[in-house]
Amino acid sequence: MMEMIDEYKTISSPSNGIYKEKGSKFLSFAEPAETEDQAKEILERYRKQYHDARHHCFAWAIGYHRELQRMNDDGEPSGTAGKPIFGQILSFGLTNIIIIVVRYFGGTKLGTSGLINAYKTASRDSLEKAGYCIKTINDIFEIGFDYPDTSEVMKIIKDQSVEIIKSHYTDTCKLIISVRKTNATNLTDNLRSTNKVKISYLETR
Repeated sequence: MMEMIDEYKTISSPSNGIYKEKGSKFLSFAEPAETEDQAKEILERYRKQYHDARHHCFAWAIGYHRELQRMNDDGEPSGTAGKPIFGQILSFGLTNIIIIVVRYFGGTKLGTSGLINAYKTASRDSLEKAGYCIKTINDIFEIGFDYPDTSEVMKIIKDQSVEIIKSHYTDTCKLIISVRKTNATNLTDNLRSTNKVKISYLETR
């Protein structure tokens, strides 16, 4: 049976790097991005900021297991920019990230191998300077129960190291809770063993 993985590695804050070759300058920018919309907004910001550059090449990986991937050469020969940028994302074991490499052309063509090396090296420079963090993948649930069951429910939650996001206590109580994905089944099984606890899955994040 395949082991469930409920954590992923990403960068903790924006970082930048640079590579120069034969007059061309490659400025690299790595930023966290949790959705494709965020990645697109970040890309557009750099396109506007460096509007005078010839190329704005990029790659991103979004999702706990890099479910969403995109690479773009932005006018460079096919496979010489987006792919080596993405290769560095894989090399560092990252997701939820976008890397943009802005090129100012220096007048001398670098050739296919030269471009691949330039975009790879610029991307690596930004990642080597970045800070990293490990984030957990959590399931979010809403649970409902009668007030007399509060102590039993809270004991289960405490034993499972569950985060309470929101709470509402009256005769009928409701909690929004977050639990690591690998612990979710055990938690919900224990809660269901408690009298009249209603559990609704909301999302994973």
